[in-house]
Amino acid sequence: MSYALLFISIVLINNFVLAKFLGLCPFIGVSRRRPEAMGMGYAVIFVMAMASAVTWAAYFYLLAPTKANVFYRIMGEGRTPADFDFTYLQTIVFILVIATLVQLVEMFLMKMVPALYKSLGIYLPLITTNCAVLGVALLNIKDFSRLSPAESFFRTVLQGLGGGVGFLLVLFLMSGIRERLDRAEVPPALKGVPIAFICAALMALAFMGFLGLVK
Repeated sequence: MSYALLFISIVLINNFVLAKFLGLCPFIGVSRRRPEAMGMGYAVIFVMAMASAVTWAAYFYLLAPTKANVFYRIMGEGRTPADFDFTYLQTIVFILVIATLVQLVEMFLMKMVPALYKSLGIYLPLITTNCAVLGVALLNIKDFSRLSPAESFFRTVLQGLGGGVGFLLVLFLMSGIRERLDRAEVPPALKGVPIAFICAALMALAFMGFLGLVK
């Protein structure tokens, strides 16, 4: 049951876009049409879930000062795990992992779905600098690093998957709203990005209604 609550919480209550205000650049930039929004959403789900798994492994087996650290196992004779504390490198390592995964997504879309690759344009490589993806990787370490390895890994991947699903959900909803706005009478000063931010703020207020769902 706790796993289901964790997933629901990260999708609806602690949504990275509407609650933590991360990833607003692709959220606003790609939500103009539903096909592009869905394509970006699926790409973010893949990157978030895979980045969560890979960054967890990188942290616990390369960076953290534990007996499982690879460098400690190879060069640790007569030394302690604390001598191999590389956690100060976690942000750099996590960004490199995310960039590699985004490159894989780019190559896949370029080969298999060229139309979607062209329509996403600059926003696809911007997943690398999407603070929501980096945010979920850092949040996983903060929330679950003290649990047992198996429990920590499972919750990390689940939270990454839930973060991606939450991102897809708000992109889907926002794209539907913006498609309707294109046919609505909007004051000239509010057309485009201004009305999109107003709608995003109203969506964030609406999602606050889920706050009492999970304690």
